[in-house]
Amino acid sequence: MVAHVYSPQPHPPAPPPKHSGSSTPARGPPLPPPPPGAQHHNGPSELAGNQTALNSQYPPAQIQPIPAIEQNWLPRTLQDKSTADLHAILQDQTLQTALLDNPDTTHPAVPASQQALYPLIDTNIHLASSLQDLEAHLTTLRSQTQSRLLSLKALEQQHRSKLAETENALVEFSPMALYQRLSAAVREQDEFLWGVEESWLEEEGIASEREVAEFVRRVKEGKRVAFLRRERKGRWDEGRVGGWR
Repeated sequence: MVAHVYSPQPHPPAPPPKHSGSSTPARGPPLPPPPPGAQHHNGPSELAGNQTALNSQYPPAQIQPIPAIEQNWLPRTLQDKSTADLHAILQDQTLQTALLDNPDTTHPAVPASQQALYPLIDTNIHLASSLQDLEAHLTTLRSQTQSRLLSLKALEQQHRSKLAETENALVEFSPMALYQRLSAAVREQDEFLWGVEESWLEEEGIASEREVAEFVRRVKEGKRVAFLRRERKGRWDEGRVGGWR
């Protein structure tokens, strides 16, 4: 019977825009502290360090040379068997395995091959155990990261809510609101002057000197206010408003 032993294989804008200096800050609230045990560094990760330690702790086993099996080799107990007996043994896989596992009937290459596998098996067992430990550690880190992410999401939502409340409280003082109020004030003053002049023309009779003086004073005051408001709006439209260039 020819025993087949496998040798180990080798390993393989409408108004001018405002400067950002006076805008509402958007950096948000301070971040929560990192979870316990977390370290920030720029070097290799912890998992990579563990893998390097494993490689140094369990170096590849040195494979001893395995004796070659001669082409016509047979166990001693089978050398005097007949062809029929040998044919029957070839048909019985269990009997072949028993002959190869028996130290008295096996070829030296079989235990040599097994002996070369034992260190590799032990190394694989240790590596599997270490990988399980790394998996548990990674699961813990993932859980801490998820918890921290949820905490950051809650803080981000709180920050957005506070920012929206602040913007709603300051909406009356926003550039657009101030520009609209200034434009409305210009129109309001023009309508006021038109109303004063129309009311004077609609009155009948002869006005006294005092009434004329009062009318002139009101018109001058109204025109002065209207001029100032139009000038302010003109400076805004031209981008000459202080702090808005």
